[in-house]
Amino acid sequence: MPTYEYVCKHCGYEFEKFQQMTEDHLKTCPECGKDALKRKIGAGSGVIFVGSGFYCNDYKGANASLGNPTTPKKSASAPAKPAKKASRK
Repeated sequence: MPTYEYVCKHCGYEFEKFQQMTEDHLKTCPECGKDALKRKIGAGSGVIFVGSGFYCNDYKGANASLGNPTTPKKSASAPAKPAKKASRK
């Protein structure tokens, strides 16, 4: 069940209410008693993963910067050294 945010247009009182999605919006302000409540549009809540087996890159593309934990990482090779200049005699 989601948590909805409400604000009273009359007195400015703000609060949250844990409601089912099928329930009607609240209309009466619990603070001033006026029928002036407005349900705010919120960002919603994020997904919370609990337990083992979740990786931060499970849903990223194949070219993710963190890499894929199931494939071995390539080791960086040493930088190439510049060729020695031939000495003139």
